[in-house]
Parts: sequence; C-alpha cells; structure tokens
Amino acid sequence: MADIKHLNIDFVSDVVCPWCAIGLKSLEQALQRLDGQVTAELHFQPFELNPDMVPGGEDVIEHISHKYGSTPEQIVKNQEGIRRRGASVGFTFDMDRRQRIYNTFDAHRLLHWAQGEGRQAALKLALMEAYFSKGEDVGSHEVLARVAGEVGLDVDQARELLESGRYAQEVRAQERFFQEQGIRAVPSVIVNGRYLIQGGQPPEVFEQTLRQIASEV
Repeated sequence: MADIKHLNIDFVSDVVCPWCAIGLKSLEQALQRLDGQVTAELHFQPFELNPDMVPGGEDVIEHISHKYGSTPEQIVKNQEGIRRRGASVGFTFDMDRRQRIYNTFDAHRLLHWAQGEGRQAALKLALMEAYFSKGEDVGSHEVLARVAGEVGLDVDQARELLESGRYAQEVRAQERFFQEQGIRAVPSVIVNGRYLIQGGQPPEVFEQTLRQIASEV
C-alpha cells in the first residue's frame, strides 16, 4: 500500500471574494477525490480585498465600477459567470441579495480565534454563505456572532472577542507576512510553504496539482 502523503495548506483569502468561495469548494472536492492518498491540514489566512472599506460598506455595482472601471453591464455578465461556476461546485451565489461590499477585518479576527477552537473551516464557509447566498453584512458584530454560534462556537465569547479588538495584531501580522511573500491576489493556495496555486481553479486542476505535489514530498 502506498504511503499517504500529508499536505499543509494555507488558503489565503477574503470572505467577500467570490473566487475564493469557488476555489474553496473546488479544493474540498479535489481533496475528497484524493482521499486515501493525501491528507491535508487546512489553515485559512487573512487577506482583505478592501482594507479601507467604510462601516456599512458600499454598493457592489458602484464599488466594482469605481475600482475596476467595469460598466454595469459587464458586472452583471461577470456575476452570472460567477454564479454558474459556483453552482458547478455546489456553492450558491444569490447576486440579488448580495448588494453591498463590507469591511472584513473583524471576520478575520473571528476566524483567527476559530482556528484554535477547531471550527475555522466551518466558520469560513458559513461566513461566505452568509454573504454570498444570503446577502448579510459580514462586518456586523451581530451577524458574525450569530454565524459563529451556528457552527458550534460560543456566541458570548464571540461577542466579547469582537467588541474587545482581540487578535487585531495577530491578523495584521499574518496579512503582512503573506503580502511580503508576494501574495497580491486571492485565493492563493500555498502547499507545504513552497507550492502556489492561484485563483478559483476547477476541482480537476487542484486534484492534478496536489497529486503532483504529493509525489514530490
């Protein structure tokens, strides 16, 4: 019987990044296909697409138009492409509900805490679903605490953490570390600290690349 290879995976992403949601679901499917050949320890690392986003957020169409110079028609077309890609990997994008872009720093602080509680992966996916599938404000402490409770975390502890500002320095340090490693776009999937897979790739690409990496370790 062949040895099972262990991979350490840093998934650098933001909870309001649609391609990160697609990439995560694709990566999960690839790891399922490699079950029995590869085991993986997944760590979600912080990246803010809009670190200067104001409280309450901005209108999605206005924000993307200003940031990328896209027309409303181009944005709608791109959103439909994202919706289809999401559906192909089992993730629901409801673009009619997702009408604003929000600040995500507090979400990353909560995710940092959730890692130590063993619920980081569940919280990451739940926050993406709260935002993209339900259109909720993932900058809101009330929403963040409620979603934490839904994945089995202590709601009172989550609220206390959010109000206290705890883990702000740790999250900032992690953000700087990956920026200094040259990460400028997400999702960026770093395997064993050496191999980089970028973008919301299809499951087949993740599977092929992880299989190749596993053969080299």
